[in-house]
Amino acid sequence: MSYLEPTEFVTKMVDAGEAKVYMSTKDTLIRAFMAGATLALAAVFAITVAVKTGSPLLGAVLFPVGFIMLYLMKFDLLTGVFTLVPLALFDKRPGVTVNQVLRNWGLVFIGNFAGALAVAFMMSFILTVGYNTDGGAIAEKVGKIGEARTLGYKAHGIGGWFTILIRGMLCNWMVSMGVVGAMISTSATGKMMAMWMPIMLFFYMGFEHSIVNMFLFPFSMIMGGGFTIMDYLIWNELPTVLGNLIGGTVFVGLPLYYTHVKMSPERNLK
Repeated sequence: MSYLEPTEFVTKMVDAGEAKVYMSTKDTLIRAFMAGATLALAAVFAITVAVKTGSPLLGAVLFPVGFIMLYLMKFDLLTGVFTLVPLALFDKRPGVTVNQVLRNWGLVFIGNFAGALAVAFMMSFILTVGYNTDGGAIAEKVGKIGEARTLGYKAHGIGGWFTILIRGMLCNWMVSMGVVGAMISTSATGKMMAMWMPIMLFFYMGFEHSIVNMFLFPFSMIMGGGFTIMDYLIWNELPTVLGNLIGGTVFVGLPLYYTHVKMSPERNLK
């Protein structure tokens, strides 16, 4: 069979979380850098498709190719380790402590940000031919997105901040379902199909993904977006990261773990 039962793939999730804690600093940073860069390229690809075709849906349909590529290469996104690594802590795996979990998250955050930022600079250089032109329709589109998803939220105060938080929660609920879905299947085709739908859903719905935003907002600022670094951090990245953490851990990791690994005793109806 190319399909695993939940008790099998949830155990694989715990094993994967444990392996990420044990991974060396070098390997963690390199894999995270490549994940951030790959997802950033997928994001600019999807935006380019949407701008040139006038169809945001088509951009969303094609965006998951980046996620699929980085997953098959075993690169690490912060959204994924938010879901998997805590399970190793809850399962009391040897050597897995709160400090080790935070270490993994910190390294993956740094690597993802560096990869996304590198692509932001490369794409801005390409679109402006070495910063000699205005960047065209794609740069204008990204600039407007950056302003709308920072200053637009800021204009609504605390309500805007919690809107980003909830969008971040919903985002990683879907992204983590993609990560888990890939573990259900033992075939490459099955993994791709299982990942495609939830990733497409989050992108089209405009939910907030911390690593996509690590590319989108620096790129927007380089292209002339009218917001500051503090606007980006306070009114997007920080609540998005927190929302991604809650969405991956609370809505995906823990429900699966406590109903398929740490199951309660069956009811005795006799």
